[in-house]
Amino acid sequence: MSLVSSLKHSIFVRIYAGLLIVCLCVALFAQLLMDTINKERVQSYRENMATGAFYLVSEGVSRQEDATQREYWLTDASSLFGSTFRIIPIDEVDFSASELRRFDNGETVVRYIGQDNYADIYHRLPDADKVLTVRISQVTEQQVRAMAVFLLDDLSYYTTLSAKRERLAVLEERFSYPLELKASNTLNLDNDQMMRLRRDEVVILLQDSSSQSQSAISVVVPSEINDMAILMGPVPLFNWFPLNLIVSMILISMFLISLGVYALIFPLERKLQLIQVGVNEVSQGNLDIQVQVIGQDEIARLSATFNAMTEHIKRLIESQRELTRAVSHELRTPVARIRFAVDMLADTDDEDSRYMQRDFIDEDIEALNGLIDEILTYAKLEEGSPKLDLEPVNLKELVEQVVRETKALGKSIEVIGQPPNAKVTAIADRRYLHRVIQNLAGNALRYAETTIVISAGVKKGNAFVSVEDDGQGIAEEDREKVFVPFSRLDDSRTRASGGYGLGLSIVSRIAFWFSGSMKVDESPELGGARFVMTWPVKPLTQTIAADQLTQEKSERSLSDE
Repeated sequence: MSLVSSLKHSIFVRIYAGLLIVCLCVALFAQLLMDTINKERVQSYRENMATGAFYLVSEGVSRQEDATQREYWLTDASSLFGSTFRIIPIDEVDFSASELRRFDNGETVVRYIGQDNYADIYHRLPDADKVLTVRISQVTEQQVRAMAVFLLDDLSYYTTLSAKRERLAVLEERFSYPLELKASNTLNLDNDQMMRLRRDEVVILLQDSSSQSQSAISVVVPSEINDMAILMGPVPLFNWFPLNLIVSMILISMFLISLGVYALIFPLERKLQLIQVGVNEVSQGNLDIQVQVIGQDEIARLSATFNAMTEHIKRLIESQRELTRAVSHELRTPVARIRFAVDMLADTDDEDSRYMQRDFIDEDIEALNGLIDEILTYAKLEEGSPKLDLEPVNLKELVEQVVRETKALGKSIEVIGQPPNAKVTAIADRRYLHRVIQNLAGNALRYAETTIVISAGVKKGNAFVSVEDDGQGIAEEDREKVFVPFSRLDDSRTRASGGYGLGLSIVSRIAFWFSGSMKVDESPELGGARFVMTWPVKPLTQTIAADQLTQEKSERSLSDE
């Protein structure tokens, strides 16, 4: 079975496939969302890290008295920084509205070009018409040390300790990490680091941690004040997967998967609710309920089986009621005749009359036995699936057997057999198939004027048996009624012809259990009625279900009467 067919017919495969698709979609969405969030986070991290350093550079530029000194200062700064600083008009670059707002807030703009792996950094000078810019490919230790030098240069304009502290407090607002002026012996430096600090070297400390979110670097800058140093940091390293982001992604993913699962389960729940409503209605005695579930999956097939079951139960109940009424009606006449004959036996002394009444009683008892046999056969076929002994049946032998049995009845009707080739066989239950042909022949024998024809064969994978007569036939509007139990027509096929109205109903039920069909039309050669039963030559996998076609015909026939 193909995947498309499995998805169409199996709700569980559809749920499993749906869950897999939901999980894949949520995973892709979470990946895209995390990438987008991390791009924004790293962009914010770059700009926050750059704002403080470039503010120091812009302050150094603004303190120069003329353009020449400014040029010299920028040259020295570029050499120290390892990248060339430039001052350009702000109109030379097409800045977005959000970038201009950052300039208004005194912040730095970073444009990272991922394809070429470099970043252009812009910071507006106090002169609003110009920006300071530099292009860097990576952050190096040289740039970290240069930033320390820029900080020392800025603090050199403040001579006292208190002034320096106040300046650091102002600068700290521009930086994303702390700036402190502390005693050297409180910094937990080792001997080598202390020696470097005394030589006025910048000391970089790495604070490694098992948790990446706590890893950071600190920069210790020697101060002009003895035994004092400026501590920059700790500066947290960028963490691509912080705990709060992972927790948020997990919660979002679980929420989206829950929505997807609900979307998959809700139709199933809705279908089951419809079936539950139908079951509740049936439990209250409403057998007219029909559960409408669209689809071809297990639930839809279950609803179809439920509908067929309720139809079957309803038909069985109606058939039982009809059977009870019909049996009571059919029994009344022979019982009355038996009672009359018994009374006659009691009232007469004539021996010939007694023998005659005894024969009448025997005939009525035989009629009762025939009626009981018909009723039991119909009830057995109506209740459920009979046990069918399927075997290859030689149609020629069966037709010839029924022809002999029909002729043996001694009726003045010519019985013609038209059997197929001796090798023609069909899979069927011989006993029930014999009953079909026998019932049809007996029915035709009652209504034929001179001739009946019994035939059988195989055409296009279907076997058939046919019985025709030259009687008056059946009107087209009455042809469906003849298969309704205990039904009788108002023309020549009357109660006077004999029978109990069950023979054709039995034939119809046998045709159903053979996975076949039964129809009646006009005989093209004899002009009377022709009954034809067809069924598949090869046995089919049967599903026990109500005979909806026969039921619909019965309902239409009863409604027309």
